[in-house]
Parts: sequence; C-alpha cells; structure tokens
Amino acid sequence: MSERAEPGDDAPAAAGDRRDAEELPAEIREAVPDYDDEYFDRVSDRLMYSYDLDRDVVVDGERFGLYAEMRVRNQKQFLHPALSYADHDMREFVFARRVSRPRVDDLERLVEFAHEVADERVDGDEEHYGTDVTVVLVADRISDGVADFVDGFRDRTLLKFGYYGHYEVNLIVVAPDAERLVASETADTADAFRLWERIDQPDEGLFSRVAKRFWR
Repeated sequence: MSERAEPGDDAPAAAGDRRDAEELPAEIREAVPDYDDEYFDRVSDRLMYSYDLDRDVVVDGERFGLYAEMRVRNQKQFLHPALSYADHDMREFVFARRVSRPRVDDLERLVEFAHEVADERVDGDEEHYGTDVTVVLVADRISDGVADFVDGFRDRTLLKFGYYGHYEVNLIVVAPDAERLVASETADTADAFRLWERIDQPDEGLFSRVAKRFWR
C-alpha cells in the first residue's frame, strides 16, 4: 500500500536519526560505510543498530549500492545458559540500489535473483527458523503497475515442508523525493527506508517488529 507523510515530518525524523546514531559506541559507527549518497547514509543510520552493513556489492552479476545483513539466534535455557535447547536461527539479507524508473519485469528478475541468493545462503536444518531476502529499489517515481505488483506480492518457500524453516522474498520500492513507498506484505524493513516518518523507539522499533514476526 502506498503511504505519504504529512508535511513537515521530514526534518524532525532526520535530526532524530542522526542524534541517536551519534550515541552509539565509536567502533560501531566507524564500521558503517560512507555511501556517498545522502539517502543511503540516512538509511544506514537506522539499520546500523541491528545489521552489518556494506556498500557497492556485486552478487550473481547484480550490483547494489547498499547491503545489510542481520543474524539472530533464539535460545531457550534450562537452569544454565550452557543447557540450551530449541535453538532457532533467523537471518535477513537486504539488497538496495537506485533505479530511475523500475518496471515490473525488473522486479520479476530480482525475485529470481532473491531465490538464487536463498538457494546459496540458506542452510536448511532443524535450527533454521526463517530467512528473509529483501530487495529494495530507490526510484525517481513509482508507476501504478509497479505499485500494484509490489503491494500484492508475497513469496514464501517452506524447506522440508517447514521442518527446516522457510525463506521469504520481500520487495520494497521507494521514491524518497515524492515521500512514497510500496512494500510487499511482510517487508518490515521498509520502515528503515521511510525516512519521512519516525521509527517507534524503543519498545516497538524496527528490530522488535521483525523478530516478533519470525517468532510468532
């Protein structure tokens, strides 16, 4: 679904993102790449809390200006941390790049790319719970056809009938200058790219919403 912020939201959100980032330890801030792109720099200010970040990556012949990876392990413990059981792993890979005017066939090709990434990186076993592969296109404008394709999109693949968890392909298309974003049904990372709106902090932030969706 397309969303637009109310006028005047942009400045407070940007200031808040940068101020919060400055409160992080220096070693974390120094590990965040300089993207030479103001939009990606501000997105990285939001992602750095939970994601490892990189820039200018090439995967299977596709180039992306921003790359982010998150890994989470959920454990249940019995009396002592060493006696853990029911371990579950969750991961997300985010690939973002600029495209002036994306088309539906561009998205269809990137869905196939996302499946290839999952085939290469998802380790299907009893400890794997879920992996998201999220592709983000930063555009000058979003056509109605692209918006309709993304808004109605969901692609989940069960591994060994769900016994080895699942992986999900997510799509996000954003036109920052127009303050417009469309995202597929389970693309929770979209909040990081919607810079004209604040992310709720700290009780129901980006990370907690992503994690709750996986563990429910």
